[in-house]
Amino acid sequence: MNDINDNPSMRHVRITAVRQTVYRDLMERFENPMEHACDIRVGQTFISEGGLRPPGLCGSAWESMRPFVEALARGEGNFYDGWMRNPHSAMISCNDGFRPVSFYLEAL
Repeated sequence: MNDINDNPSMRHVRITAVRQTVYRDLMERFENPMEHACDIRVGQTFISEGGLRPPGLCGSAWESMRPFVEALARGEGNFYDGWMRNPHSAMISCNDGFRPVSFYLEAL
């Protein structure tokens, strides 16, 4: 079985941060104080080449979206039988329960 990045026909996938929600009440109730928690900014874009994590993209966010990015890079799509208007895209949120970022993934 070939590694995902061994296939030269893999598509690039653009990853765009489109929204971040902050749950201050949950942070105050459950989170230990943090000086710096998230570097992602709304509007920031990354390009995945060969289904690999782009430089600068949060590792935790990557683990949430990795299966979708890899599938889009292989040319797959139409997740969940027509979930997205663009069948070669997905909307995925990172797994930060205090300040989740929503990312729009699209095959290029």
